[in-house]
Amino acid sequence: MSANRPAHYFDTSSAPVQKRLTNVEKKQLANLLSLNFNNNKLKHGMIKKLAADFSISRITVYKIWKVVLKAIKEGILPDVERRYKGKINKFAIDLEKVTSIPLHLRTNIRTLSCQLGASKSVVHRLVQRGKIRSHSNALKPFLTAINMEARVNYVLKSLESSTLYTNPTYDGMYCSVHIDEKWFYMTRATQRYYLLPSKPLPHRTCKSKKFITKIMFMSAIARPRYDANGVCIFDGKIGIFSFTVTEPTKRASKNRERGVLEIKPIESITKLVIKQCLIQKIIPAIKAKWPSNSDLNILIQQDNAKTHIQGNDQDFINAAQSDGFNISLVNQPANSPDLNINDLGFFRIIQGLQHEKAPKTVCQLVDAVTKAYIEVSDKTLNFVWLSPMSCMNEILKHKGNNNYPLPHIGNK
Repeated sequence: MSANRPAHYFDTSSAPVQKRLTNVEKKQLANLLSLNFNNNKLKHGMIKKLAADFSISRITVYKIWKVVLKAIKEGILPDVERRYKGKINKFAIDLEKVTSIPLHLRTNIRTLSCQLGASKSVVHRLVQRGKIRSHSNALKPFLTAINMEARVNYVLKSLESSTLYTNPTYDGMYCSVHIDEKWFYMTRATQRYYLLPSKPLPHRTCKSKKFITKIMFMSAIARPRYDANGVCIFDGKIGIFSFTVTEPTKRASKNRERGVLEIKPIESITKLVIKQCLIQKIIPAIKAKWPSNSDLNILIQQDNAKTHIQGNDQDFINAAQSDGFNISLVNQPANSPDLNINDLGFFRIIQGLQHEKAPKTVCQLVDAVTKAYIEVSDKTLNFVWLSPMSCMNEILKHKGNNNYPLPHIGNK
C-alpha cells in the first residue's frame, strides 16, 4: 500500500460486481461487524471476508463499518437501513400539459417529447408505466342529423314491444340474415412474422403493391340455433360466395396451354352482378339451409351501397316469395357498419384464418376463404351476434352518433 494513500483505501480493480443490499442484509452485515469488534479493533481480514460472503465490494462493507463504529462510540444501535425510495425523476413533467398539445403533435414519442421539453426515454417510461396511453385511432363514417335519427329508430325497432315498459330486451334476431361484400387480398402489403435472431428475413415480392390480386366475396350469415340441451341445430352459416368467372385462356403461357379453363376475379362489381348473386345463390342457400321448424318470414339486411338492389325489385320478389318463404330485403341505416354482423367481426375472423393458408393463386384464394368460412365455429358466430346489441346500447347513449369505441363486453 502506498504511503500517500489513506489507511482505509482499498483496491477495487478486482472487486466483484456490486449489488444493492436489502435492509435485512445490511442489518446482518452490521451485526457481524459488531461481533468481530474487540479491544477497539476490527478483526483482521474481516472486511475482505464479508465482502466476499455478500458478493459486494470492500468499499461498501467499509461504509457500513463506519456507521457501525460511530454507533458503538455513541452507545446506540446502528441505523444502516437505506434511504433509497425509488428513482428520482429529474424531469418533473406536468402530465396535464399533454391534453393542451394538439393531437397532430402527439402522434409519436419523438414529437411528444419535444412538445413536453423532455427526453424520449422519459416519455417512453411514462408510456410503459401507463401514465400516458397509446391509442390507435380509426376514421369513422360521417353522420348527418338524419343518419343519427335513423340509427336511433333502428335500435328502437329492434326492441321487443312487450318489454318496453318493464325490462327492455332486444329481439333475438333469429329471423335476420346479414349480407355484405368484402375484398379478400392474396397477401398483405405488410405482414408480421416471428423469427429466430439468426435466421434470414423472408423475401416477398410483388410487381405493384397497388395491384395485389384480390377477389370480392359476399357473405350471408344468420344467428345459430340451439335446442334445449344446448346442441346446435343450425350453425347460421348460409354461405360465402366469390365474384369470379371461369373462362378459357386466350393465350398460352409457361404455366398452361391455350384454352384451359381458369378462374378469374370479376373486377367490376355492378348492380347486375350483385342481383344475380342474391337471386341465384343466396336465396336458394337460405331455402336449403333454413331450419324446417323456424319462422319462414326472413329479413335480409344489407348496407346502402349503390350496387345493391332494393326490396321492391320484381325479380327478387318472385324468387323470395316462393316455396312457402316470405323473404324481404331491407337496408341498414346509412353509414352504419357497426350494425352489420359481417363488418363487426365476422370478416376479421375469416381474414385471419385465410392468411394462415398463404394462397398463391386465385383458385387457392377462393378455397382459403371458403375453408376459413367453414372453420368458424357456431359458438364464435353466436358471440359475434351479441356485439350489435352492445353497439345499440351505445347508439342510444350517444343519441345516434358513432363517437364511441366498440364495446368489449366479454361475450363468452
